[in-house]
Amino acid sequence: MWRTVSLFLLPGAASYDAAYFTRLTEEGRASVENHTLGHPDLTTLDAAGKDAEVCGAGERLRAVFGRTKLLRPPYGAVDDEVRLAAKACGVKALITWTHDFTTWGDAPPPTPRLQAGDIVLLHFTPTLAADLQRALDAARAAGLKPAALMPHLKGSGVIQGA
Repeated sequence: MWRTVSLFLLPGAASYDAAYFTRLTEEGRASVENHTLGHPDLTTLDAAGKDAEVCGAGERLRAVFGRTKLLRPPYGAVDDEVRLAAKACGVKALITWTHDFTTWGDAPPPTPRLQAGDIVLLHFTPTLAADLQRALDAARAAGLKPAALMPHLKGSGVIQGA
């Protein structure tokens, strides 16, 4: 059974095939969330740079897909200044990950043993289908079923309301 996924997209990537991503959101298969304009390490930017990256991406994504609530900071780089900038841009939660299943080189990374609550990271690369299958196999081996992120965040009190 298909589970809803959270897609943290750069606006440029989203505009490359906006119809594809729009169809996924309209069918209830995905939500599109913020991943900044240009993928910088936000902890290295001044306040104006953080604002341009986070608010700018949020505005562009909202124009196409509606409201965004989440931000996955590039590289998982977060500090208090990034948290404040994200909050000022209307971000409800910063999302990092537990395991990256993306194959970046010649061989996939070792497959971890997943636990309930783990957040799996994948990227739109040529190996996406195989990487996703490894993640699903790892979940099955651990006796887990993939679940959508947003209900988990709401249920744990990270995000209030809709």
